[in-house]
Amino acid sequence: MNTPLELTTFIKEYSSSDSSDPLQAIIDQIQTRYGPGLQAIVFYGSCLRSGDVRDGLIDLYVVVDGYRSAYRNALLAFLNKLLPPNVFYMTCPDEDRTIRAKYAVLSMSDFKRSTTMGWFHSYFWGRFCHPVRIVWSQNKQVEQEIHEACGQAVLTFLTRVLPILPAEFNTRLLWEVGLGLSYQAELRAERANAATRLFESAAGYYERLTALALKHVPYPLTVLNQNSLFSYRAHIPNGMRRQCRLAWIIRRIQGKILSCLRLMKAFLTFQGGVDYILWKIQRHSGITVEVTPRLRRYPLLVGWIVFWRLYRREAFR
Repeated sequence: MNTPLELTTFIKEYSSSDSSDPLQAIIDQIQTRYGPGLQAIVFYGSCLRSGDVRDGLIDLYVVVDGYRSAYRNALLAFLNKLLPPNVFYMTCPDEDRTIRAKYAVLSMSDFKRSTTMGWFHSYFWGRFCHPVRIVWSQNKQVEQEIHEACGQAVLTFLTRVLPILPAEFNTRLLWEVGLGLSYQAELRAERANAATRLFESAAGYYERLTALALKHVPYPLTVLNQNSLFSYRAHIPNGMRRQCRLAWIIRRIQGKILSCLRLMKAFLTFQGGVDYILWKIQRHSGITVEVTPRLRRYPLLVGWIVFWRLYRREAFR
């Protein structure tokens, strides 16, 4: 992995450890659960953007040295290796309320590999190109590896989105189109303007990040404007553009299948998984589904029926 130093340095400035008291309690629980095999805990998602860990569900990635050392259960280790990540849920009391967190387990080798051009689908590099914060790490070397992997995620994201854009584009268009493509490559219960809101939540970060990263993409680029929004012209052969469009079509088909499999796997690993999945769909799409006793008792069987009903009601995009 060869991430440009200036890109790694910039990402590092936004991912230094800074955890609040309730988040520290969650970190302590994860440390106890995974012991010496724990490499790092990475904070991302809506609670990071809002700055309020008491409102909503905290999203974390738990990076471990290997799946066999992370689990006593061989089946969980196998499932994590077969279709990463495994997702778990935990709570922590905080005065008169409960702090809730969802964390995904990923090995360090998969973390690094999944952000490079060698990883076809956008599930990981489409996430780690956004601002993250390392709230705990085993040492500085681990932090450096994560910063470099996040830099690779940005380069991979840009390399695979640029051929989809018009020849002339600005930073906002790049990220809105790219985020839209990555959302379409999963079963995402997101509102239509989700990509715009995500860009606007850290527009200055994306502006600077893009300016640094575009120096290292494999396409010739010309800077057209450096005022309020940077604009560029990309010189990309038509053949490359056609290949990229085809690749995104394949990612969309592949991603729907993988998303279904991950949802079914979450019923096995995620305590309260039925309630969480339906709550998340309601939060992002506004569509509600009644959780029947039958669904709670047979989530893997009844879940497919519920999923189809939600799909027909356009809860997923």
